[in-house]
Amino acid sequence: MKKVVLVIAIFLAVASCKVNPFTGKKVLNFYPNSQIFPMAFAQYDQFLGENETITGTSEANMIRKVGQRISAAAERWLAANGYPGYLKDYQWEYNLVKDETVNAWCMPGGKIVFYTGILPIAQQETGVAVIMGHEVAHALADHGAQRMSAGTLQQLGAVAGNVAIQDPQKRNMFNQAYGLGSQLGVMLPFSRSHETEADRIGLQIMAIAGYNPDEAAELWKRMKANSGGEAPPEFMSTHPSNDTRIANLTAWAPLAKEEAAKYGVVSYY
Repeated sequence: MKKVVLVIAIFLAVASCKVNPFTGKKVLNFYPNSQIFPMAFAQYDQFLGENETITGTSEANMIRKVGQRISAAAERWLAANGYPGYLKDYQWEYNLVKDETVNAWCMPGGKIVFYTGILPIAQQETGVAVIMGHEVAHALADHGAQRMSAGTLQQLGAVAGNVAIQDPQKRNMFNQAYGLGSQLGVMLPFSRSHETEADRIGLQIMAIAGYNPDEAAELWKRMKANSGGEAPPEFMSTHPSNDTRIANLTAWAPLAKEEAAKYGVVSYY
């Protein structure tokens, strides 16, 4: 049994490397689009059916317009950099849902939701573009599939440990240590790296779409003010701290403008 688990883990780790076109780095992903996208689309449709989707308003139309501009910019970048068919299985959709939660999210394959609660912090179209760029970037980088892949390996590690350790007391100690250690030492840093990556990719594609990347740091200053300073320590969180994000986005904005200039974009909405 131990050998079987080990062989499976090694096979998955070796056979599942995919390249992120925006970073050039290999990523852990053994869930193909053909498997994960239909599941995500079905879950998205179910969510919309169970919640109040706002349509036909100026805000709902703006969400859709910004989403289309951002995803078109991503497609432009990908085509120019040797990935013309990268988005062929994506089915972009941008919906505004009535919910006072300050949040927006994206499912694999390009299914995006904005909650009405985040709009006062976005304030205007460029603020929406910051958020939209970040969410589109999650979809572009296959972050959902990567998290599922990492979770599968985490479970395999737990199974391997429980099979290898025969003593019940030692097995219990292992499970406690493994659960905490893999979460704080692997899964949470993995999640934070995705958020940072999405911030950087999103900043780049929003600039190519014609939105001013300088607004990104300003948005996160408003996010910080809205939180009232209440947040867990960064090492215990799935997301980087507000201060880390503000510093990163401030530093990256000039680079995003340089990238946008390659596509003739030198002024912004």
